[in-house]
Amino acid sequence: MNDNSIKWIGAHVSASGGVDNAPVNAHQIGANAFALFTKNQRQWNSKPLDQTVIASFKEKCVELGFTGWQILPHDSYLINLGHPEKAGIEKSRAAFLDEMQRCELLGIPQLNVHPGSYLRKISERECLTRISESVNWVLRQTEGVTVVLENTAGQGSNLGNRFEHLAEIIDQVEDKRRIGFCIDTCHAHAAGYDMRTEEAYKKTMSEADRVVGLEWLRGIHLNDAKSELGSRVDRHAPLGKGTIGEETFQLIMRDDRLNEIPMILETPEPENWAKEISWLRSLTG
Repeated sequence: MNDNSIKWIGAHVSASGGVDNAPVNAHQIGANAFALFTKNQRQWNSKPLDQTVIASFKEKCVELGFTGWQILPHDSYLINLGHPEKAGIEKSRAAFLDEMQRCELLGIPQLNVHPGSYLRKISERECLTRISESVNWVLRQTEGVTVVLENTAGQGSNLGNRFEHLAEIIDQVEDKRRIGFCIDTCHAHAAGYDMRTEEAYKKTMSEADRVVGLEWLRGIHLNDAKSELGSRVDRHAPLGKGTIGEETFQLIMRDDRLNEIPMILETPEPENWAKEISWLRSLTG
């Protein structure tokens, strides 16, 4: 049986009006973990974080019981750390460095990132090496923040849909203390990793452990899927209302290997997050 306190369950909450609003928004839905964007995710440039907002964010996290490891920010969707062209890779690396530095300032020890896309202009292997080089470049200029690679659905030319991709990137990262990965359940399903029954779940998690290593796991994104198994189409659904179904989430909630890592809802009905969090907690015992 699991104690609710060691399952860190939350959602990707709004930081509208200032990042210091995110912990409050998370607390209001009964979360003990959360994700946020530390800047506008659809713009390359954002104004620097205000010192007052930084102080307020830290104070509210302490007040509401959120430690840094219970927070898993997501970087901008514009960033492509495997971009095949000089201008594109330089722009992406600079933007990612800015986001890592924002995490440093906020006292958040990790940042989630989609690995990257080869845009059908270089080979997959060359792109994976570029992603590793981007991570190394950023880690050399920052301190105390871990890069968390998220598995993808494999839409278009996006890499990260195979556990082998994540393993290859991690293998080329110089500072192994500051690299990890995150499993998104919808993305895994779309990429062809079945988790819908106990047998299938055990097989997929064993594969993740064999290929990457669960010691590198730093987060879970909890999403049902609108698309079919192996479709490579990334469309999230509310928990239990998609093609994954309820059993997967019960198996996750009862998996002791997943204690004390942030589990983040990115389901499409924010008004139901409190209910989904409560339902997930009910599955732990």
